[in-house]
Amino acid sequence: MVTVGIDPHKHVHVAVAVDADGKRLTRPLTVKNDANLIGVLLKWIRTITDGTTVTWAIEDGRGFARRLADGLLLAGHEVVWVPTRLMAAHRKLHAATGSKSDPVDAVAVAHAAIATPSLDRHRIDDRVRELRVLVDSRADLVRRRTIVINQIKAYTHLWLDHTPGDLTRRPGITSLTALVGTTNMSGHVRRALTEMITEIDGLNKRVRGLETTIRELVTPLAPALLEITGISHVSAAVLLAEIGDITRFNSSAKLARYTGTAPIPVYSSDKERYRLHRGGNRRLNSVLYTTSIVQQRFHPTRDTDRRRELRSDEIAAYLSNRAVQTSGSRDVRKLAAGTDNGLCLQARKGTSA
Repeated sequence: MVTVGIDPHKHVHVAVAVDADGKRLTRPLTVKNDANLIGVLLKWIRTITDGTTVTWAIEDGRGFARRLADGLLLAGHEVVWVPTRLMAAHRKLHAATGSKSDPVDAVAVAHAAIATPSLDRHRIDDRVRELRVLVDSRADLVRRRTIVINQIKAYTHLWLDHTPGDLTRRPGITSLTALVGTTNMSGHVRRALTEMITEIDGLNKRVRGLETTIRELVTPLAPALLEITGISHVSAAVLLAEIGDITRFNSSAKLARYTGTAPIPVYSSDKERYRLHRGGNRRLNSVLYTTSIVQQRFHPTRDTDRRRELRSDEIAAYLSNRAVQTSGSRDVRKLAAGTDNGLCLQARKGTSA
């Protein structure tokens, strides 16, 4: 088997082919990121492999490499995504100390793909891609809205000796607009505050519009996921967009590690100690934390031995939430031995049937 590691960039991609033992088969190839990209790569790899199965491993820069991954997949090849941190770890392991170049990174990508068979496989799923765009757009708008709200709260405290209420809702906007309009202040300050209020109001409308669209897309995709206490339509969209194919996790423990909810062992001399995992996918971690808080507040007696089967794309949140609740355990391997693992295997069987 041949593995091709690719270090993607905006204008060029660098590819290196290695065998099953991780040895280079040829010189690195630098190819332009243009319309002839796929043809050049396939012609190059045919001169090396002579019909051998090829796996294309791409560093996880999906903005630059999305067209590349789509083209290779449509040509009948297997494409996997290698996280940047995993590539960096293999670069430190195999390359000379301090070395850093595009070919070195491409080789590290290939080594990471060989050492980690459970990497995320590339899929062309237009619905998930659409959700990812909407979720990212909403996150950017919410971030900008938070900045403006913090600014206007500071200014109103300084100029009006007043702290406004919830500016993400219409009553808060209306109340603050009336206060700014009736208070005696500099015309320049009034104009600045009015513009900020107008911007917040516009951002609120755009966020609500995106949430409506997300709700319309997610409801038919994951109805069982939405039945879980604490999972909103936006949370479900984040889970679907970030996790992708749930079958790549063969146990709840692996999913917990991916989401950063599995405890990390930090002990020696037979004295067991664990700490929180500050790695993993932080967006998923945030969703699962919120879900756990909501469940504790509104559903404290939730049945912990939930036995109904869920489809594989709907079980991700439930598996991860169980990981959150058991993250204080001394042995994270217990996650893989419970009901969740059985549900995951049932979901995998149902998907492949």
